[in-house]
Amino acid sequence: MPYRIAGIDVHKKMLAVVVSDVEVEGEYRFERRQFGSNPAHLRLLSEWLLEQQVEEVVMESTAQYWKPVWEALERYWKPTCQKREGASRTSGALHLAQAQSNRGRRGRKRDFPDAERLVKRLVARELTLSFVPIPSSVCGER
Repeated sequence: MPYRIAGIDVHKKMLAVVVSDVEVEGEYRFERRQFGSNPAHLRLLSEWLLEQQVEEVVMESTAQYWKPVWEALERYWKPTCQKREGASRTSGALHLAQAQSNRGRRGRKRDFPDAERLVKRLVARELTLSFVPIPSSVCGER
């Protein structure tokens, strides 16, 4: 079964999303999709990730714009992904990469190449990941 990872370059009003099968030998082949950042588009993003059978998601921690994306993926994508038949124990893993660890070459910012680099660097374990605490409401605390 293929192991697919999504990379998301997060902006205020736009998300550049790429998906690749990381078990295929040779060069990565990415499927690209652009989504808005409103709640309806975040729901569509979650559905598309499920259709693509994505096991892990990595996104860049740009300002505070990642928070609604993270929350939507936890709500709509993660639980369904973990319950899928044949899901691995890391299925549903969300990763938040520090922007400095995904820095590209100097010059103009390029959204899809940045998202692709997130996937490649996650697989190579070259990213510095941020800790995202679980909300106390999820843990049963009040």
